[in-house]
Amino acid sequence: MLLGVDPGTRKCGYAVIDRLDAQPLELGITPLTDFGLRLATLRATFPIDMVAIGHGTNADVVSGVVRDAGLPFVLVDERETTLRARARFFADHPPRGWRRIIPRGMLLPDRPIDDYAALLIAERYLRLAV
Repeated sequence: MLLGVDPGTRKCGYAVIDRLDAQPLELGITPLTDFGLRLATLRATFPIDMVAIGHGTNADVVSGVVRDAGLPFVLVDERETTLRARARFFADHPPRGWRRIIPRGMLLPDRPIDDYAALLIAERYLRLAV
């Protein structure tokens, strides 16, 4: 089982997946300060055996927490994940009402999408690992 993490300045997106192109088992966003507690909860719920961490803002902080938890991890290039996460979010949550007529490239999600970025980081790792 793989945990993808998109570390940010104040929050971390996370996604638990068991194989490529499958629905995530869990998606979420947690404050960076609470990531260690969230990681413990995720480990108690899922048999996580690898963590893919986006190599960007606060990757060092998050990788330290993962290392302290005794989990193996790998840093993954996170270029373009925010843009692609937006597209993935709108594919899963199509705009409704008047927002349907606005070109998707101009729409902003109605919530943070760090969890979708984490999902893309996990999938990128699995594609490279094959």
